[in-house]
Amino acid sequence: MVSVVHSVAAQSDIEHSLQTLCEGLTESESVLIREAEVFAREVYGEHQLGSGEGVWSHALGMALILVGLKLDAASRLAALLFAVPTYDEHGIEHIEARFGHAAAHLVGGISRLNRLRPITRDSVADAAESPQEMKAQIEVLRKMLLAMVEDIRVVLLRLASRTQTLRYYASSPDDLRAEVARETLEIYSPLANRLGIWELKWELEDLSFRFLHPDIYKKVAKQLDEKRTEREQFIADATERLRTELAGVGIMDAEVYGRPKHIYSIWNKMRKKDVDFSEVYDVRALRVIVHDIKECYTALGIVHNIWTPIAKEFDDYISNPKGNHYRSLHTAVRCPDGRSLEVQIRTWDMHKHAELGVAAHWRYKEGSKRGGEDNYDEKIAWLRQLLTWKDEVADSSDWVAHYKQAALDETIYVMTPQGRVVDLPRGATPVDFAYRVHTDLGHRCRGGKIDGALVPLNTALETGQRVEIVVAKEGGPSRDWLNPTLGYLITHRARSKVRAWFSNLALEETLAEGRAVVIKELQRLGQGGVNIEDLAAKLGFAKADDLFIAAGRNELSMRAFQVAVRGSDMPAEERVMPGPRRRKVPEIDRGILIVGVDKLLTQLARCCKPAPPDEISGFVTRGKGVSIHRVDCSNFANLAALHPERIIETDWGGHPEGAFPVDIVVDAHDRQGLLRDVSDVFTREKLNVIAVNTQSKQAKAHMSFTVEVTNLQQLKRTLSQVHEVEGVVGVRRA
Repeated sequence: MVSVVHSVAAQSDIEHSLQTLCEGLTESESVLIREAEVFAREVYGEHQLGSGEGVWSHALGMALILVGLKLDAASRLAALLFAVPTYDEHGIEHIEARFGHAAAHLVGGISRLNRLRPITRDSVADAAESPQEMKAQIEVLRKMLLAMVEDIRVVLLRLASRTQTLRYYASSPDDLRAEVARETLEIYSPLANRLGIWELKWELEDLSFRFLHPDIYKKVAKQLDEKRTEREQFIADATERLRTELAGVGIMDAEVYGRPKHIYSIWNKMRKKDVDFSEVYDVRALRVIVHDIKECYTALGIVHNIWTPIAKEFDDYISNPKGNHYRSLHTAVRCPDGRSLEVQIRTWDMHKHAELGVAAHWRYKEGSKRGGEDNYDEKIAWLRQLLTWKDEVADSSDWVAHYKQAALDETIYVMTPQGRVVDLPRGATPVDFAYRVHTDLGHRCRGGKIDGALVPLNTALETGQRVEIVVAKEGGPSRDWLNPTLGYLITHRARSKVRAWFSNLALEETLAEGRAVVIKELQRLGQGGVNIEDLAAKLGFAKADDLFIAAGRNELSMRAFQVAVRGSDMPAEERVMPGPRRRKVPEIDRGILIVGVDKLLTQLARCCKPAPPDEISGFVTRGKGVSIHRVDCSNFANLAALHPERIIETDWGGHPEGAFPVDIVVDAHDRQGLLRDVSDVFTREKLNVIAVNTQSKQAKAHMSFTVEVTNLQQLKRTLSQVHEVEGVVGVRRA
């Protein structure tokens, strides 16, 4: 068990403190520690922290805690010098020059974490809209603490700092300590738990519990009929006896250890299980780790032989693992003196999974049931393993290399001006941030500030930054945001919101165009006062806007419209111009002459859509009559090469009547109103548009229309007029 050195209050002799700080260090490292002590005391002087504690006193307390955790010289130096940049503008440079790069690197990391100081538990509560969102915000804040640093030792320094603050409050009550205690229980003690720093976790929880619920704390403490040292002695005696009994049956190298339950842990179990203190059987607990499952059950038999099992307090999670695949034997027994003892028995593989695996035990301990974070769990497991290596790693550069391998680099965490933490994929921009907060904020985004400074909207955000969005009173997004080469958006959510805005904008333009068409037609018919809602219902539309959209898309039959306006009924199938799949094929077979054959079923090929006076030829299909193609159709050429015997001579007979579908392709520079202007050409030529498909990319528009023409002269005239539309660079028949 790691022994945590007591607070500065117990270290009145500064020389004794310095000797403690130098434990386990080389002579040269000890010299640096003593130099840092002199340097820090000169810089700090009589300055105090917001808690009222002297800066030097806090720094020394942090460093002594790190000694208890057996951290290296660079960590101890960083603890002593943590506040130097606050009082020295070039503090980081001075630290690096006098005490080395490693110490300066850690102090810089602490300075970055100081950005989180304005984020209190209450500010998170103010930013959250519900208890669920508050819980999620606190969880994101925990992750942000880890993601903001490049070296795990910075997190340990922060935990040591918080522990020292609580120790100071314990000896000097302050109005702020309840707020600090709440923040500790929701952020810092869970972090200590996840990283396996049990010593700090217990102290953080017990001190916070004492400040928040002093009466309950005293009651639970009183119910513990023994002092902590006596409980620890009980655990030591039980451990020795069990180890001896296991050796007697041939289990020679079993790992047996234990530690007493702490006051906060006892109360938490009483509260969750709604039981009295007497029903908490794991106030004292042992853990036994053996090599295989057979030895697990052998050890269980020995435990039940030494002490009396407590009824209904045995759980076999080896035969019946928990949902997170946690496996162990749990039993509670009664000792001869009447005290209870919990014993957990598992193999080394089970222990590794429980402590370090993907289904990490901390998620069970903290009551979290959210899934989908396996990758994050694996990184926490890696950090835990890193902590177990700290005695083996001699070169501090190895710490950085190992931690970077575990760095939480897939996600960044930034803050709103109100203190809400927002998680985004790495590389996200202020525009992504705006859409993540609120869709309307994204639409009206015109600028971004990072930590108060204006930045371009395609600037990549970094963890820990405070982001503010400059908005316009009205307006919408820019099409440039959808250009991937410009780097404004990287999140799918933001891109979807921008695309949806432009889709709605196109619909509004269509609505406006259709409204103009309907009103103009009503004026032409002398029926300007007609009730449009009634007219829409008569034409089979649910509301007037649907009528306008149909008119804007050229899907409204003008004949049906005129009949409805004059008061006559119109068959439903004639009210709206059918789309391509519902369209009736013009009865033009009477105008197509199949040489040598009379009354043969014919159909116009969809691939080339011939129209008079195109040169045409026929291909005899199986079951669908003769398919009429243009002679220059590539599909027809292929069919003719494969089946020349099916080619049949065909011509336009006489003067065929009806309309013929033709595909027109337009390439243009994209601009607002382009579709409207092209559609106006079709309207002037009285062409029926039966299909439209438009695409816009990088300010280029590609549009394809299917229109019905009566002859090629009309088609050529239409193509010529479309080419004259502003922005059109090319128009052709497909």
